[in-house]
Amino acid sequence: MPLMKRIVASAAFQSAAGSIAANYLRLVWHTSRIVRDPPHMYEEVETPAIVAFWHGQHFLAPFIKRKNDSHRTKVLISRHRDGEINARAAEKLGIETIRGSGAHNGEFHRKGGTVAFTAMRDALAEGYNVALTADVPKVSRICGMGVIKLAQHSGRPIYPIAIASSRRIELDNWDKSAINLPFSRIAFCGCGPFSVPANADQTTLEAKRQEIESALNDMTARAYAIADGKPVPPMPQFGDAAAKDLSA
Repeated sequence: MPLMKRIVASAAFQSAAGSIAANYLRLVWHTSRIVRDPPHMYEEVETPAIVAFWHGQHFLAPFIKRKNDSHRTKVLISRHRDGEINARAAEKLGIETIRGSGAHNGEFHRKGGTVAFTAMRDALAEGYNVALTADVPKVSRICGMGVIKLAQHSGRPIYPIAIASSRRIELDNWDKSAINLPFSRIAFCGCGPFSVPANADQTTLEAKRQEIESALNDMTARAYAIADGKPVPPMPQFGDAAAKDLSA
């Protein structure tokens, strides 16, 4: 293994990188003005909850957790080397981690997907909120079935969220990562709940997958509009609330 790869893979490097990342993210969060949309979202969340967001918007996700017993949270992070740094940063920010990831190319078991899925389901049963990216691995902005299956088998609702900052560096990579910068306006948008019936068939599961994908895209557009100071329409109803209105 080349020297640089050995250095990057070392525990000392990953620990140092995780500390630097955590401290930088604290700087971004604490020097920025936070706008929550809707402002009362915390009062309406049915915990324990499944919190879903797009990859590339995950850097500030640890800060949505509140410091009380109803907001104990675990986050799913991949076993990849970059994931190790993310995991160490999350743990330094007070978030417990579950290691593993999904896959769309037959590598689900190798990447720890089965073990991670069981750990997430158990965490929800123990009263933890579980946060995870919803994308199909390496395919940006396409919701995978993992978050839908987790809701089906745990009986817990999904809340799609998005976080955007007015000052940012947007990378030209697969997940459209945005590096948040200090002294920003940070928009944190969320909607839900979205429930998935335990007896849902494949047609229902696919409909729910599309529903979550659409909600994530809507929340992302909304978060960027708020962060950038653009006009934003009233928050529409999503998920279970919208379904109740349609059936009334």
